[in-house]
Amino acid sequence: MRKADVLLGLQWGDEGKGKIVDVLTPKYDIIARFQGGPNAGHTLEFNGIKHVLHTIPSGIFHGNTVNVIGNGVVIDPAILKKEIDKLLPMGVDVQQRLLVSKRAHLILPTHTLLDKASEASKGSGKIGSTQKGIGPTYMDKTGRNGLRVGDISTPKFREKYDALVAKHKQLLKFMDFDADAVLGELEGPWFEGIETLRKLTHIDSEQYINQALAQGKTILAEGAQGSMLDIDFGTYPFVTSSNTVCAGACTGLGVAPNRIGNVIGIFKAYCTRVGSGPFPTELLDDAGEQMRQVGREFGSTTGRPRRCGWLDIPALRFAVMVNGVTELMMMKADVLSPFDTIKICTHYKVDGKLTEFLPYDLCDAVIEPVYTELKGWRSDLTGLNDAENMPVALQQYIGFIEKQCGVPVSIVSVGPDRTQTLLRSAVWA
Repeated sequence: MRKADVLLGLQWGDEGKGKIVDVLTPKYDIIARFQGGPNAGHTLEFNGIKHVLHTIPSGIFHGNTVNVIGNGVVIDPAILKKEIDKLLPMGVDVQQRLLVSKRAHLILPTHTLLDKASEASKGSGKIGSTQKGIGPTYMDKTGRNGLRVGDISTPKFREKYDALVAKHKQLLKFMDFDADAVLGELEGPWFEGIETLRKLTHIDSEQYINQALAQGKTILAEGAQGSMLDIDFGTYPFVTSSNTVCAGACTGLGVAPNRIGNVIGIFKAYCTRVGSGPFPTELLDDAGEQMRQVGREFGSTTGRPRRCGWLDIPALRFAVMVNGVTELMMMKADVLSPFDTIKICTHYKVDGKLTEFLPYDLCDAVIEPVYTELKGWRSDLTGLNDAENMPVALQQYIGFIEKQCGVPVSIVSVGPDRTQTLLRSAVWA
């Protein structure tokens, strides 16, 4: 029986997972998204066109691959409809290429309102939510109140919807939020999205995935967000509402742990973060702004400018450990080309004590990053087409990371287009 490979982010999201999934898709029969919702923004670029996917797996542009939205994903039908509507003029046969788990939960319009009201109530303590209703939907899921894709086909769907909306209205009223003032304009697009969702094929995805593995088919599980945003292992409470680590692929697709194969960890050559929360290597100077501008570091879902900083090895090593990463893929090496000297954080000073481990609490502890300086490559990488032609300084930078993390770097991205991808492993050739 084959095993499913898992691809996920190792930082605070926005690592470039969408591009790599698109590049690797020809090697797989099935791409399966296993958690998160439309708070994700997976950006793909090819033929001079930029595409941003929020819910649909990033293999959708390849005609011979089936794409599955797994049970661990939460779906906003209105946003999904918009995604599909953008794909249709490009000739993407979504109905043939996309399957949806009956167990995936639905984001209701009132979930979005609850998200907005909750974030507004936090004042200066805002989490930095995308306010897409993700958190409240997962809360209803664990509270055993949620609506699922499979409910759409039942006679009591509207009755269940109205009951949950009534409950949400009571909560919103308690939060001094007038739901009735805006709910009407949100429900129209939502129910239009439901009709679009009805036309897609709904499956028992856990059965489908496991049968495919038994038949020898190749599967890549696609994660969203990043490991440092995991609800258990991220920089709590400034995290997302799902398990973004490798274990989330098991619960989000119904795949047993012994059916997990390679674990591919995606990371940027530096670090970024959107929204609030601790960020030990954040740069608030010209270097950070240069990374932001050269790397076009603005949220693909929200448009918010991303916070930028040097690569953080303690956090990266932690993510490699909890995910069981078997190979690394480094993104945006080209963004660091202008720098004469590049810093890498190898240790922290936490409350004055040196450590190479990620502490339990990054929020209140006094953390000082300890850096090693490496020579920059000062070379335009965007036209490279062979890993052997990488500058020596870049090869040394990669070698340093491999030694620190104990895992090889198999792919290096040197630009946003799918062609700007350097293979350091014959496996992906």
